[in-house]
Amino acid sequence: MAQHVARAEGSALDREHTLIAWLRAQGRVAVGFSGGVDSAYLACVAVEALGAGGVLAIIGRSASYPAEQWATARRVADDFGVPVIEIDTDELHDPRYAANPVNRCYFCKTELWTRLLPAAHARGFDVVVDGTNADDRGDYRPGAQAGREHHVHSPLAELGFTKADIRERSRARGIPTWQQPSSPCLSSRLPYGTAVTVERLRQVEVAEEQLRKLGVAGDLRVRHHGDTARVELSARELARWRAPDGEAAVRAAVRAAGFADVVIDPRGYRSGSLNVLAGVGLDASGAASAPPVAGAAVPRD
Repeated sequence: MAQHVARAEGSALDREHTLIAWLRAQGRVAVGFSGGVDSAYLACVAVEALGAGGVLAIIGRSASYPAEQWATARRVADDFGVPVIEIDTDELHDPRYAANPVNRCYFCKTELWTRLLPAAHARGFDVVVDGTNADDRGDYRPGAQAGREHHVHSPLAELGFTKADIRERSRARGIPTWQQPSSPCLSSRLPYGTAVTVERLRQVEVAEEQLRKLGVAGDLRVRHHGDTARVELSARELARWRAPDGEAAVRAAVRAAGFADVVIDPRGYRSGSLNVLAGVGLDASGAASAPPVAGAAVPRD
């Protein structure tokens, strides 16, 4: 079980000072580094606190990891002097993951930490951290269980950093990811129960790439429903592309990725919308809950 640290009260800057003190107390840390808002912030602060010699950012690469996010991760590492290595992960060959149950992320993170921790330890890094934040605890996050089982620390969550805090401090530090939309793995675009394949992952990635090239900004998801793509846009972008010409352009861009039909969701982008469709949520106590799934991990905390 990862150790718990006292939640830092006060402003985001106060929490950052406490984070720096926590990092310095560890001596050296390896960071699970995706290039998202949270892990980019954590890695950059770690370099300030410990120096480049005390930090190792590790990127896990697989077909479910968006190429655009990899490019961002490498750019942040280069610009802020973050030492980084890459390792390959192979979660798609785990039939439990490929079947895409509601606890899919548990198997993905198990694969990640099983490969990342030995790489960190071999280089003299005994403390491994991830970018989980305090907001993440309000959603169904089976991957967090894998982190706990592998003794991965989540200092941002433990210190009470919200996503807004992290964006605020990232902006103050000039980290370009401060305004980056959230970008979970590509498998999150497939409804639970739809098998995860390289072809399907590539299809949604290409569709989203085409929409970005078209000029769609902000949060964006192309959900894979067989021959049909369901496009979720932020409220601002939904209003912007609602005109007939705009909708036609969006549909054409997504069809270019191989979808026969395209539906623009009138409700817009909703984080965790597939969880809602699957009946996954929080129980009365506030703990994450989900329907029973064959092969599901038994919590050990």
